Amino acid sequence: MRYLEDFQVGEVVDLGSVTVTEEEILDFARRFDPQPFHVDPEAARGTIFGGLIASGWHTGSLFMRLAAIGVLNQAVSLASPGLEEVRWLKPVRPGDTLHGTYEVLEVTPSASRPDRGTVRGLGELTNQRGEVVIRIIARNHFARRNQPSAGGGTL
Repeated sequence: MRYLEDFQVGEVVDLGSVTVTEEEILDFARRFDPQPFHVDPEAARGTIFGGLIASGWHTGSLFMRLAAIGVLNQAVSLASPGLEEVRWLKPVRPGDTLHGTYEVLEVTPSASRPDRGTVRGLGELTNQRGEVVIRIIARNHFARRNQPSAGGGTL
């Protein structure tokens, strides 16, 4: 398991790849983002996208799965206070294969909780053409190695 001290600024973690199917796009969008260009292939052809595209939230969820498997589940993760930025840069279409990376931007020990700290990271998914389709900047809390729990308080 990784601890805060194991993350190095500039480190890039390869998160692997996932291929998006039309069925997954439709299923996600019907439940969570039922806009015509996400749920109706025929109607989507008449939109500015010229065809069916995945919801940006679906794309973000695909990144989250890869990040959980490749980073968070390999460390003593203490959750996240949130995202600083989410940018949907290119549409994701059925059949696209998305490749994820996570770059460590900052590592900051907590000033008030010596048992933890924060990693600020840049996550991206690129499609098979090398185009970045989503860019996420997030902060995640991780435990520090060999530090007693501070109990209570904020980060």
